Amino acid sequence: MNTISQCVGDANFINVRGLGFDHIHMKLESLNPAGSIKLKTAIGLIDFYEKKREIHRDSILIESSSGNLGVALSLICAERGYPFVCVVDPNTNINNVKMMKVFGATVITVTETDNNGGYLGTRIKYIRDKLNEDPRYIWMNQYSCPANPETHAATTAKAIHRAFPKLDYLFVGAGTTGTLMGCSQYFHQHSPETRIIAVDSQGSVTFGQPPGKRFIPGLGSSQMPPIFNNAHLHGRLLVDERAAIGMCRWLARSNGVLSGGSTGTVLAGFCSMAKQINKEATCVVISPDAGERYLDSIYSDEWVNTRFEGMHALLNDPYRIFTMLDETVIHLTGE
Repeated sequence: MNTISQCVGDANFINVRGLGFDHIHMKLESLNPAGSIKLKTAIGLIDFYEKKREIHRDSILIESSSGNLGVALSLICAERGYPFVCVVDPNTNINNVKMMKVFGATVITVTETDNNGGYLGTRIKYIRDKLNEDPRYIWMNQYSCPANPETHAATTAKAIHRAFPKLDYLFVGAGTTGTLMGCSQYFHQHSPETRIIAVDSQGSVTFGQPPGKRFIPGLGSSQMPPIFNNAHLHGRLLVDERAAIGMCRWLARSNGVLSGGSTGTVLAGFCSMAKQINKEATCVVISPDAGERYLDSIYSDEWVNTRFEGMHALLNDPYRIFTMLDETVIHLTGE
């Protein structure tokens, strides 16, 4: 291969043991060079603007990110020789910030919350101000750019369909909803019998619920993503961050998989629906990233205990997560 961006792996699946299902598979996106599913997003976004000939010699690429896309864009910009500015917030994982800087990115941290108590609105305002001040800036805009879902329809969704031609359920996390929308569009066209289940964090407004405090980056949003469309979704689940933490710790202890908070959220969503699913059904859960970057947060007892009440029993025994699902996962209707 000539460049690091050509090393995308889209065929890494494992069986998840201990859930009572023979056919529950997890798609591991952490094995991509940038360590997450966002490498494909980054490539798709930059390719989109390159093909439109909007990136010039003096251009400065800029994006808002909770962490993983910032790392991925930093890597691709380093590969292609573009200056990159990433706008983050206090919830962004410090290790992701360090990685962005290693790749040569400039990292700006906003600290004021937006009207919904999150930081997305503030991050986007900073970018809009920069665009007005300096015409050299080009906003990748993962929240609105059609390349975000299109990339995942052509890569992530297609790879899942290739591996599991008769897939019954696909569980996908909702952040910017690029992966979710790409998978929804692809399977609606190529395998409409596959049920797409969208999973988000409680406190996110994407599914029309009221905003709330969130601590784990990745999933969730304080503003409705413009690319989100509720059509063709067969279910929507909202997962308490306590359940995500417990599921991450259970997965590490039971399967040897160190995953990020988004994975714990989506897997908790699957487990909360398990009683409704035939034991012979084929299911896939997308795991966006690994857990090494979260050792000081969701895998730190001190970090968890200072942010969530009543977690002591769960931290001592992650298997208790299965007794908490009814109270920590909210089921909404589908389309």
